[in-house]
Amino acid sequence: MSLPETLLRFARLAMPLLACAFIGACSMAPTRYIDMLDDDERPSPFATYFILDDDAQRQEIVLRAFDLLGVDYRWGGGDPESGLDCSGLVSYLVEQTSGRKLPHHAATIAQITRPIKRHELAPGDLLFFNTTGRRHSHMGLYIGDNRFIHAPTAGQKVRIDRLSTRYYAEHLDGLHTLARKSSSSGQ
Repeated sequence: MSLPETLLRFARLAMPLLACAFIGACSMAPTRYIDMLDDDERPSPFATYFILDDDAQRQEIVLRAFDLLGVDYRWGGGDPESGLDCSGLVSYLVEQTSGRKLPHHAATIAQITRPIKRHELAPGDLLFFNTTGRRHSHMGLYIGDNRFIHAPTAGQKVRIDRLSTRYYAEHLDGLHTLARKSSSSGQ
């Protein structure tokens, strides 16, 4: 069999497969990144959320977080001397400030803290990200001006990042607060 005949035979076999692939790709719905912060996470009227006793404690948590910049990341870490992971950072800050413990697990912290809308976001609130294909698999502490402090991943240190960074903007999947629900906010 000559080379042109081989190519023609290959083309006859490959064309239907390519056509199926193109048709299949066209029939798939495009990925739509909804702002779940507007619709899908709503406070439950029946839930008892973890709330700080004093709203000033959120500001104190933010100030203490700056002292932890540069601390090594360590998976499962819960104190600055041995290293911190994302939920360990937040749990440590809350305990040092309020004397109360949060679980050492980002998704569990999301379950017990009150979800808020984007326009309600204030320093000391919690940001949750889907970084592993699981909802709320990473978290950080909002410090204002579109920035947050977090313990990113192995080999890195606690640092400040911007919510507008493409990676974090695309992976953000929850905003929660430790603050008491304000009666004047219309919530």
